[in-house]
Amino acid sequence: MDFSRGAARVVAALAMIAISSCGGVTDNLGTAPAARSTATSVPPTGAPEAVALESALEQVIKKVLPSIVQITTDQGLGSGIVYDTMGHIVTNAHVVGTAREFQVTLASGGQPRKATLVNTFRAGDLAMIRVEDARGLTPASFGRSAQLQVGQIVLAMGNPLGFSGSVTQGIVSALGRTVSGRGPQGTPGATITNAIQTSAPINPGNSGGALVDLSGQVIGIPTLSAVDPEQGAAPGIGFAIPSDTATDVAGQIIKYGRVINSRRAALGVRVGTAVDTAGNPIGAVVGAVTPGSGATKAGIKPGDVIVSINGIPTPTSNALSQVLATQKPGNRVKVQLLHPTGRTTTVTVELSELPASG
Repeated sequence: MDFSRGAARVVAALAMIAISSCGGVTDNLGTAPAARSTATSVPPTGAPEAVALESALEQVIKKVLPSIVQITTDQGLGSGIVYDTMGHIVTNAHVVGTAREFQVTLASGGQPRKATLVNTFRAGDLAMIRVEDARGLTPASFGRSAQLQVGQIVLAMGNPLGFSGSVTQGIVSALGRTVSGRGPQGTPGATITNAIQTSAPINPGNSGGALVDLSGQVIGIPTLSAVDPEQGAAPGIGFAIPSDTATDVAGQIIKYGRVINSRRAALGVRVGTAVDTAGNPIGAVVGAVTPGSGATKAGIKPGDVIVSINGIPTPTSNALSQVLATQKPGNRVKVQLLHPTGRTTTVTVELSELPASG
């Protein structure tokens, strides 16, 4: 996922949200007093609600913004959320990249603070770093993403393009999405399950920041913006890792130093994308099989091409990852294979658990 990279410049700025309520119309045309006296001033419908919403947004921003930090590496910048008073900060794995040391700038400004990597969970695009000097850190409050409803108003807070402390507004557009990003040089990136789709703009540098509800609780971590292969970025379509996933991963890293339960299913194979003679993708070609895995027991071998899972086409390795992300360890699935001889078969595979290390 490369959209949080490349914004190497850091511009100190603060973007504020304001909702304007319409006022009355001023008459500057010299209308006769008698004519004006017949006019009645009527406040615009919904003005009190607009003022109340504006006040609510301001309170949320004041509450949450101190918990949002800027994370800078030698490759770019992104955002992070203060997790606790011990200096732990949760962010995206693609924000930390391969770095192990970071500069963290608080929303209040001041000198950047040194931070080091605790661990990453790349399969879910999450990571945790720890600031050496934890004085004055304000932990965020995390809510339950499982309780979200489509249509809820949300705010995205982060540091897009280095504009620190920026806030954008939108709604929860959809729930339960399965989406994948891009890795370096166009390779498949992490696959996010149960992603929150939002209309709140997510721009480069927002990654690792906070998606917040009107109670001031973090309900997601902005991670991806939709990109159409032909038309480019799709405004108003962004995706966030649900807070329930983020807190589960963060809790495991803090307690064990790593994620010990990924809660994700795996076939037990390493794959790439197979193409036909015209260069069109036709499936996920198996490069290696994990000994003792469900794939091994089902007779899947290197060189086989996985064409579908339970009848769902898997034309690319990325598509295969998305299908598997909807399954759970222990599930049994039907895998259609295209063998090097040109023969096709279907085998049943019991899914194992996706390894959770780094």
